[in-house]
Amino acid sequence: MHVWLIGMMGSGKSSVGEACANVLERGWLDTDDLVVALAGRTIPELFDEGEALFREWERRAVCEASQSPVPLIISCGGGVANDATNRGLMTNSGSVVWLRARPETLVGRVGDTSTRPLLGPDPLETLRRLELLRTPFYESVADDVIDTDAVTLDEVVDRVVSYVVVSNGQ
Repeated sequence: MHVWLIGMMGSGKSSVGEACANVLERGWLDTDDLVVALAGRTIPELFDEGEALFREWERRAVCEASQSPVPLIISCGGGVANDATNRGLMTNSGSVVWLRARPETLVGRVGDTSTRPLLGPDPLETLRRLELLRTPFYESVADDVIDTDAVTLDEVVDRVVSYVVVSNGQ
């Protein structure tokens, strides 16, 4: 079974995913990286042609990742759970862990906003709006929720690894 890490941009999905994969000796995949590999274009380039095109490539990436015969730790782009097809693929192929953080925390973590096409001129306000839109989707698929605001990377990794060991009997 795969472990899908979902949450807003800046919640720690990529850092946590890579670290968990190392601890659990599993492969790690980031859906954003897979989108770039499949499309042959960067995420900002895809967004330049419209968010719908990016979401189509993202759906392809989630489908491909879900079909891996080897159990993976999969870090998802922030909007992956908005799509019903993606939600079904994730829940049917593994466990979903929601890494949750407040927008005020996220804005401090996202760094260079030029690589984040959705953020626009007011990143904090955008993150607040996205949180309101995405929370119901995250809640609908999350098997576990980990708040990442005031904890270290190692603490989050320990929580995810513990969850995986207990839930999968690994």
